[in-house]
Amino acid sequence: MSLSLMRLSRRRLLLAGTVAAGLLAGPALAADTITIGIPVGLSGANSVVAPSVVQSAELAVEEINAKGGILGKKVVLEVADDASGAAGAQKAFDSLIFQKKVDALISMETSAARNAGLPIVNRGKVPYIYTSFYEGRSCSPFMYVNAWVPDQQVAPIVDFFKEKGAKTYFLIGSDYAFGRGMLAFTKEYIEKTGGKIVGDEYAPMDATDWTAILSKVKAANPDAIITSTAGGAPNVTLTKQLRAAGIKSLYGNLAVDEGTAKSMGPDAEGIYIAGSYFTNIDTPANKAFLAAMEKKFGKDLKTPNDLSVPEYEAVYAYKAAVEKAGTTDAAKVIPALAEVTVDGPRGAITMNKQRHAPLTMYLGQVKGDGSVGIISTFKNVDPGEQCPKLK
Repeated sequence: MSLSLMRLSRRRLLLAGTVAAGLLAGPALAADTITIGIPVGLSGANSVVAPSVVQSAELAVEEINAKGGILGKKVVLEVADDASGAAGAQKAFDSLIFQKKVDALISMETSAARNAGLPIVNRGKVPYIYTSFYEGRSCSPFMYVNAWVPDQQVAPIVDFFKEKGAKTYFLIGSDYAFGRGMLAFTKEYIEKTGGKIVGDEYAPMDATDWTAILSKVKAANPDAIITSTAGGAPNVTLTKQLRAAGIKSLYGNLAVDEGTAKSMGPDAEGIYIAGSYFTNIDTPANKAFLAAMEKKFGKDLKTPNDLSVPEYEAVYAYKAAVEKAGTTDAAKVIPALAEVTVDGPRGAITMNKQRHAPLTMYLGQVKGDGSVGIISTFKNVDPGEQCPKLK
């Protein structure tokens, strides 16, 4: 063999060895990581709150990795924009599950996005922790929920308004599953407790002009208004226009989070909200969480809220379930998710009530600086019958 041929052969052998090493390293690297997918509305209605959700997940993963990861494996995040709606969710879920091959999905989303994504979750058989408050009674063998449902959230507001003398109510919502589902429950509860509905109106999820609806509100002159829009931008536009219209009724909002309230400025002052998390919860766990968020994100920190904190806790819930199961195998992780408890900023939370969680709820009122003053606390409120047919 000539010298040139010998050199060429060596190069080919070296190249072959390099390629083989790369092929071996790829699966080995993948085997050393656990990937969590986050489909979330970086654009569309949820774009106001989505950045805070991603930040919460990033902090949880950083903390977990600093302590050795999950089962000794590094945790990585894959974030996909679901555009806050059904079409975007289908693309995001499909990409995360079948292309990125995530081990789990953990996310806050609109109900439209969740409903569009669930068939893909069921097909891919991937554990899914839904971290958004929602209208309730959405069920899948692969989905757990660690946020509130109307059975936990509506009564504190309506009962308080009744104590304030409210007898007539006007309901305003976004025209999709969350808006209509929340207000259907609210209407039933108001009427059951002796109140009267004098109007209920709905606008598209991306509505920005509420003039026609607010004209009907002024004509009806209700004692109280209760709204349930898509989280984020619709809350901002509706509230600003409601204030500009000079409407003085008691105002309860079933969909606003603390971060969005801060973005509204003075218009948010006086809104009554009920939730499972406010930044001024006075516990060591919450103070430690807020300090860690401030340290990590500094001036870029988005206000932690009732849509982002459940995301942080859900990452830890998944960690606990995987460690209890001893594997990321969905068939073993799914039952474990109902058995593990996470003690986080909201307290101890276990998703053991038909894939949902009993939660401590707070009734609060938004202050001038966007923070929330807590009026009342309700311990361990049961989510009620949500998914009784799931085993």
